[in-house]
Amino acid sequence: MLRIPGILLLFTLTLACSASKSTAPAASPPTAELEALEKAMTGTFTSAAQASANEDYYDINLHMTPIWTDQPGSYLYVEQAVAADPEKPYRQRVYVLEQKSKKKFISRVYELPEPERFVGAYQQPALLDVLKPTDLIAREGCAVYLKQTEPGMYRGSTKKDKCKSTLSGASYATSRVSIAGSFVQSWDQGFDAEGNQVWGATDGGYMFFRE
Repeated sequence: MLRIPGILLLFTLTLACSASKSTAPAASPPTAELEALEKAMTGTFTSAAQASANEDYYDINLHMTPIWTDQPGSYLYVEQAVAADPEKPYRQRVYVLEQKSKKKFISRVYELPEPERFVGAYQQPALLDVLKPTDLIAREGCAVYLKQTEPGMYRGSTKKDKCKSTLSGASYATSRVSIAGSFVQSWDQGFDAEGNQVWGATDGGYMFFRE
């Protein structure tokens, strides 16, 4: 594994890409397919089993929960923290899910203004009621494009070199994701301008199992 300081660099979409204040995120109409993807992503997941078997991986808690359910669209609040320090998440995001066709979806990534105000919102989604979608900050180029490959299974990635990164000499970062009802797997890697990997796992992605 190519490791660099800071747990923040290890997980899906925690990538040094450009951010900009959002216009209202596109809202896909509710469909059975979109609801199935949201359900697969919703819950608490842990990488404890992987961390126990391989010291190169950290024990991480991943929480995803629907928010703003009274508004059109599919919004998920995402919080990740080291299992030993759950009250201090290193990452907080909002994913906005869009449906492009029957089996194709986009998970767009947004930052929160003053995220420390919303720690624990996976348990208390009402904390986010003070915000609206236009308050979110878009992570440009870092959306994950997903396809349903079989019933209940989704796989996808970012677009080639579109997710720009400057971490540890990187020029861009990629993220590959697999989602099923029982797990979420993510594999993030950073590459320099010549395409050489400079950070991230080399042997496989993080495996988060549903608790």
